[in-house]
Amino acid sequence: GVILMAMEKTYLMVKPDGVQRGLVGKVITRLEEKGLKLVAMKMAQLGPEVLKEHYSHLASKPFYPIIEESMMAAPVILTCWEGIDAVEVVREMAGTTNGRKAMPGTLRGDFCVSHQENIVHTSDSLETAEKELKRFFGPAPARKCTRRSGRFFPRQKADFSLRIPSPVKRSPEMK
Repeated sequence: GVILMAMEKTYLMVKPDGVQRGLVGKVITRLEEKGLKLVAMKMAQLGPEVLKEHYSHLASKPFYPIIEESMMAAPVILTCWEGIDAVEVVREMAGTTNGRKAMPGTLRGDFCVSHQENIVHTSDSLETAEKELKRFFGPAPARKCTRRSGRFFPRQKADFSLRIPSPVKRSPEMK
């Protein structure tokens, strides 16, 4: 029989430390090379309100102010990825939360040695992904930016010929 595999959407945030260190391209490249499809992306500066909602499970902890300060230190990159078992695949690619313990080959294993400054946040379940995507992108993130398969053909033929300006003619007074 045929095994049908469900396409999933998941959420990944490149945290301020990943943005500041210039790792956004590497994160995106790794996920695309794995075969996942980037269907939505935007840059945002997160504020205390959305962070308290996002980290509601940690908001009452004594270390929460450190998390909030860290997450507001610079902009973040918010992304929506699509693929077969996308939630699990992205989590595995991210590696364990503590960068010192993350396996080489994972994002955290290759790019960080911190528990707090750990490059990315990923959804831990399909249900969490749905909530996080709605929180950061609204009700339908994939409809905002959907990559079409196949080649892109421009409507008009591009003209890439080199245009060299003609030399400036000098008036007799300029000699």
